[in-house]
Amino acid sequence: MIKVLRKKLTEALISVLPVTAMVFLLNLTPLVSLSGKEMGIFLLSSLFLILGIGLFNLGADLAMTPMGEHIGSGLAKSKKLILLLGVCFAMGLLITVAEPDLSVLASQVEKAIPPLLLILSVGVGVGVFLLIGVLKIVFHKPLSSLLIYFYMILFAITSLVVINGNPEFLALAFDSGGVTTGPITVPFIMALGVGIAVILGGRNVGENSFGLIALCSVGPILAVMLLGIFVSGDLGYQVPTYDIDANLGPAFFDTLLSVAEEVLLAIGLVVAFFFILQVFFLKLPKRKIAQILVGILYTVLGLVVFLVSVTVGFMPIGYKMGVELAGNSPVWIVLFGFLIGMVTVLAEPAVHVLNKQVEEVTSGTVSKRSMMLALSIGVGVSIGLSMLRIVLDFNILYYLIPGYFISLGLSFFVPGLYTAIAFDSGGVASGPLTSTFILPFAVGVCCVLQGESKVMTDAFGVVAMVAMTPLITIQALGFRAIVTRKVRQKIAMKRILSADDEQIINFR
Repeated sequence: MIKVLRKKLTEALISVLPVTAMVFLLNLTPLVSLSGKEMGIFLLSSLFLILGIGLFNLGADLAMTPMGEHIGSGLAKSKKLILLLGVCFAMGLLITVAEPDLSVLASQVEKAIPPLLLILSVGVGVGVFLLIGVLKIVFHKPLSSLLIYFYMILFAITSLVVINGNPEFLALAFDSGGVTTGPITVPFIMALGVGIAVILGGRNVGENSFGLIALCSVGPILAVMLLGIFVSGDLGYQVPTYDIDANLGPAFFDTLLSVAEEVLLAIGLVVAFFFILQVFFLKLPKRKIAQILVGILYTVLGLVVFLVSVTVGFMPIGYKMGVELAGNSPVWIVLFGFLIGMVTVLAEPAVHVLNKQVEEVTSGTVSKRSMMLALSIGVGVSIGLSMLRIVLDFNILYYLIPGYFISLGLSFFVPGLYTAIAFDSGGVASGPLTSTFILPFAVGVCCVLQGESKVMTDAFGVVAMVAMTPLITIQALGFRAIVTRKVRQKIAMKRILSADDEQIINFR
């Protein structure tokens, strides 16, 4: 176990080091000036971030992924479709309600929408679309057709929101689709899909193993869009206190307790469901249960350490860097946004879970390295474009509508496996580090350039952009693989046809 943990910590170090190095190097330039205390707290938080990611990834391997796979395969083997759908809906609802990122988002817009209403609406959206995703696996329906159908509905409702005069809900709605697929939800739901697909997925087990995260990202967007039509109110935003000193005082212990409570609640719901199903359906051996319990402990400790680290150390630094960079040329803002986006995705815990599972399910056809490269480029482009939008002050739909049409269009030209992986990657890439480092950075830039009143329309939406661009880059990866294979086949055929007849051996 120690050897495995050491490997996980090494991987986490490689992931976090680029983010830390970039902030450190930027502080040496005239563009940003952080105090010695701020840099000290940031570096200390980075060390704890490495510990948190390492523990979480180990816990995901030992507990979250096996639980999801056993629940999916166990319920699928029972051949009771109503039971399978009922459990999946309940799991989607309850896990989403307890997702820490969603609570943070709801608290920021409580002037317009009661937090409980927003959380329950998003939870129902995830539950319904998780149910639809399971039906897709059971009846072997193509993911691309479902995505095109639901995104057409989504953009139709978007037009109603615009007509109704609530444009602030647009960025909030698309951001909600990203924050709900967080580090607690992703490993479990992805493994659940693999477990069901192995039993009921038919010939396309690999393709059917993915796509649940993609569909679960649509539900929250639709739910918040509907709220935007029927709810009226001041969707104002008050910038939180991003202060290192404040976070290190009594508020630190409040943050620690709050994060620990949210993590225990979220994981506790998953564990409670698992043990109920264990008693009645799964009947796993005691040794396997003991391993899962140890993994749960690692998962809880890792998530608490991770979330506290980014809240205390990364959030204030992100905001201050945004404020100070906003006083320079817009070129620096966009360039830094691109670079920080490329390296930040490396430190998202759920990304490592996704990459590992993709490599296993595809038997190495899609490697972790190629996945990470495509995600880094996609997220970097998304943050750079988001910074450009803040500078120029235009509606996020100018990005989202063409972006989703391109991504849906690519689904006709690449294998279904790449489409499923791409749309899952969008939800996974927009994790807690995005909402606690990139979003405060965007808020800082927006407050200086456009004013606090524009935060909801300009700064918000950065999570949605992070969730969208991997859809294009991962499918582009698949398109390149197809073209490369066809070119090689053509070259091989040309060599065969042009071969010298004397080299052909006739057997008589």
